[in-house]
Amino acid sequence: MEVGVRRTSLDTVPCPVARSLDVIGDWWSLLIVRDALLGRTRFGEFQKSLGLSRNILTQRLRALVVDGILDQVPASDGSAYQEYVLTPKGRDLFQVLVALRQWGIKHCFDGETCDSVLVDRAEGLPVKPLELHAADGRLLDAADTMLLDQTAA
Repeated sequence: MEVGVRRTSLDTVPCPVARSLDVIGDWWSLLIVRDALLGRTRFGEFQKSLGLSRNILTQRLRALVVDGILDQVPASDGSAYQEYVLTPKGRDLFQVLVALRQWGIKHCFDGETCDSVLVDRAEGLPVKPLELHAADGRLLDAADTMLLDQTAA
């Protein structure tokens, strides 16, 4: 969080979307996770990719470590550096980022072509759009779902 900016914590709000945004809701954090999924591990790699100031990047990396999204570990090459690696919790953000990517390609390029394609590493084929399915396999959209209050008697 930037110096002087106060943010209300959402960590006790009874909504999983709000609690998720409390952890990974700023764009820099999601872009750091994106870069980590692409194989970046070192502070300098993140800084070069994102063009982010050292102090902001330090804050974001520290928060992602505290929240269990990244682990800080000794460098794999035996040097004195530290590396940032995704935890299982961090790797679970992959589908979230794919959903954002697919939404962005559909709604944010206004006729432009995206310069990258997400492909299946084994086959080299483009990844299909994410879909939400019912337990019986039916394709669902927002109108087909509802939230049930599990605390109601």
